Amino acid sequence: QVQLVESGGGLVQAGDSLRLSCAASGRTFSSYAMGWFRQAPGKEREFVAAISWSGGSTYYSDSVKGRFTISRDNAKNTVYLQMNSLKPEDTAAYYCAAKAYSDYAPRAIYGYDYWGQGTQVTVSS
Repeated sequence: QVQLVESGGGLVQAGDSLRLSCAASGRTFSSYAMGWFRQAPGKEREFVAAISWSGGSTYYSDSVKGRFTISRDNAKNTVYLQMNSLKPEDTAAYYCAAKAYSDYAPRAIYGYDYWGQGTQVTVSS
């Protein structure tokens, strides 16, 4: 069992930056592909970014490409999402997810085994 705890959300203005963190329990974090998803009120949860277990491969949705950066520190069992040039449409609850024992980091929600509770990001205009 893996527990994921997100942090770093908050209220910011358009154009600001935030860095989200997701801390994972367990000794096998380096064997997990990790993803970030988000869900705005009244909308479905959507893919944001993902990273392979080695960190060698990263993937982004078109809406955040060039503004967001996913990274991981396997020594700290933590995955990060650096969000720059935030827009009001980035407002959502952000969730991290883990896919066990896989180097492949999928974009699909059903591809992940574990989920965190989420952290709220609100971007004012």
